Amino acid sequence: METIRTQTLVIGGGPGGYVAAIRLAQLGKEVVVVEQENVGGVCLNVGCIPSKALITAASHLDEIRHSADMGIHVDGVTVDFAKMQSWKQSVVSKLTGGVAQLLKGNKVKTMKGSAQFKSPQEVLVISGGVETLVCAEDVIIATGSKPIEIPGFAFDGRRVLSSTHALALTEIPKRMVVIGGGYIGLELGTAYAKLGTKVTVVEAMDQVLPGFDPEMARLLSRRLKQLEVTVLLGAKAKGWQEGTDGAQVTIEQNGTPVRLDCDVVLVTVGRKPHTAGLNLQQVGVTIDANGFVPANDKQQTNVPHIYSIGDVAGQPMLAHKASREGEVAAEVIAGKASAFDARSIPAVVFTDPEIATAGLTEAQATEAGYTPITGRFNFAANGRALTYGNAEGFVKVVADKESQVLLGIHIIGHGASDLIAEATLALEMGAVLDDLSSTIHAHPTLPEALMEAIKAVKGEAIHAMNK
Repeated sequence: METIRTQTLVIGGGPGGYVAAIRLAQLGKEVVVVEQENVGGVCLNVGCIPSKALITAASHLDEIRHSADMGIHVDGVTVDFAKMQSWKQSVVSKLTGGVAQLLKGNKVKTMKGSAQFKSPQEVLVISGGVETLVCAEDVIIATGSKPIEIPGFAFDGRRVLSSTHALALTEIPKRMVVIGGGYIGLELGTAYAKLGTKVTVVEAMDQVLPGFDPEMARLLSRRLKQLEVTVLLGAKAKGWQEGTDGAQVTIEQNGTPVRLDCDVVLVTVGRKPHTAGLNLQQVGVTIDANGFVPANDKQQTNVPHIYSIGDVAGQPMLAHKASREGEVAAEVIAGKASAFDARSIPAVVFTDPEIATAGLTEAQATEAGYTPITGRFNFAANGRALTYGNAEGFVKVVADKESQVLLGIHIIGHGASDLIAEATLALEMGAVLDDLSSTIHAHPTLPEALMEAIKAVKGEAIHAMNK
């Protein structure tokens, strides 16, 4: 068995792992990355990137079909789904290829295989039956997460799909039942609805996107109805069986059994940390009740020289959070005074309309002991939104009444995923209302809606009636 010695070993090459590896190399450390599948991890290969590619393609189709309002008439629109999937994969390949080149350019050694701790500083890497022992001074666990299966709905890739399966379909299904009304289910469900699939969403809670601002959830629900997506709230999936014409899904809604006929069932009830086979217990690494590997603000686990980052380290399971944690872990290993101390981690839902949020909701602010004040501005009064032909949605701002410090900014509408960057920066800086309201925003642009919402908190909005 070959033995390799290195200063740092990173287990997992996703947006946490590869970022940690590159940062370590920048800081002069010798690095080995072990990845079981492909560099880029779930996000680049079967998550963030391919899903946004399909979502974008479906949105283009929807825009073409509704372009007559702008005087653009298009006849005979068809979808070549195989070509769409090929285009999606080309986007993925460019990015994963770019990551591989960055690792190589930074002299990071990559190994393909599964990893298994033998001691806190010894990891066995197995690839195709060949075993290699990697001895490292420091080890970063960046193994990510995987979709949760629920009883009665084991993934088979044919009838019962995970998000990974849904992104790799070879044809557009006629009918789809989505179990779980969170961001993954709604993103993919919306995309397939625009491609022509009859979509039914089954959600156990009393609103879609549980935990998000209720006003946003209500607006999104109205848009789903326009897309002819059926949403069943307070409903729990019980099981399924093969029928004469596809699958028959049994759910229970408010105590009443309901049968749903479909071609495929997409299960999106969440993800769980991927630690199977690592032998963490053997080396004394703590795993919490939910399967996460907790770490402190320096990303250190309870075992010296072993670090945890990304999905496996705990909520929120977001690629950009993983990347920042990767940088922190790398800097700590290199002896720098670094810590994960973000005031706010933005979250984006690529539905139609998009949703982006950073900081506290009004309810969360109250629970935290603040006296919240809010302001809202509708995109219907924003010139740029109207010229896009898409003025649904609003910006909502939450601030502390006494200090005027911004606590949260929540956006639903076209371009929300881009607008949230300014909001996150403001929260990170501890900005007060006047910091943003006094900043001149270019006209005509969507960010003006953020400025107006800030002004609305103080009753100073110009392009809307103040309460």
